Amino acid sequence: MSEFADLRAGRPLPPSAKDPVAGVARQVESLAANMGRVIQGKPEVIHQAIVCLLAEGHLLLEDVPGTGKTSLARALAASLGMSWHRIQFTPDLLPSDVTGVSVYNQSSNTFDFKPGPIFANIVLGDEINRASPKTQSALLEVMEEGTLSSDSEVYALPRPFMVVATQNPIDMEGTYLLPEAQLDRFLMRLTVGYPSPEAEVAVLRTQKLGPTVEQLLPVLSGPEVSAMIEVVRGVEVAPALERYIVAIAGATRELSELRLGVSPRGSLALLRAARAHAASIGRPYVLPDDVKLMAPVVLGHRVIVQAEAELQGRTGAELIARAVQSVPVPRAEPPSEPR
Repeated sequence: MSEFADLRAGRPLPPSAKDPVAGVARQVESLAANMGRVIQGKPEVIHQAIVCLLAEGHLLLEDVPGTGKTSLARALAASLGMSWHRIQFTPDLLPSDVTGVSVYNQSSNTFDFKPGPIFANIVLGDEINRASPKTQSALLEVMEEGTLSSDSEVYALPRPFMVVATQNPIDMEGTYLLPEAQLDRFLMRLTVGYPSPEAEVAVLRTQKLGPTVEQLLPVLSGPEVSAMIEVVRGVEVAPALERYIVAIAGATRELSELRLGVSPRGSLALLRAARAHAASIGRPYVLPDDVKLMAPVVLGHRVIVQAEAELQGRTGAELIARAVQSVPVPRAEPPSEPR
């Protein structure tokens, strides 16, 4: 994260109109600084959330109450000049409350589809594990394919499209655990964590007159975000690094503490996140450090820990880190002429 720290310290890469990746880094810096006005002392979490956006992924924020999960999601949405909706998940929420419903039109004698709050660029799902499994499953198609099927019709969601969901892992009363298929739809799972004493003092100082998230103005438009995503897609990945990612996934399938290892979808997710991270710090090619940095947050929730290992305190992120350490790092040289 040292390169990102340099950007945060005011030492961005030299601007160049001919270098779109450097332009992405400057825009990431601007977005992170805007979000940092609300989320104090968490530059790494902010950066990873932005990487998730650039990788066209969905984000799951899991932490105890009061650590800023919802504030982080709202700060990201408010900093982007795109449509966004918030859904408060509850046990009585119906799938149609999320996706929309067909309403009979008496004048035309037909049924008209009324889009639900899922039709937005950024969708904030608060306390997603409080909804029933039936409602949770309504998100499976939209999160994977970016489309919604209703009454034999297929509706495309706005692009870019990102779901930012929160959940509390401590209070389990009245909640429904997200199934593995649902967890696999999220590119990253992040924990915000408690702030440092200095950051907490800054929170008190900045928010004593009211929530500062209400005062945030957009710093990036929808077309700008789409252009950044196109640049990320062009970040170079050497064949040796592709094999490195596959080897990490294979190593998780051999760990005795894991009942289920990383799937090919997880390998693809790690590739996308590594590309986005490289572009976010102004580098047009992926290095092994990008892969190692993204692996715990991208793969940790995609594995199932054996019951015995779980009782011993083993976590998915910890076992992913062990798998990464067991795989030799490729020594490939960076490409001389990136795409």
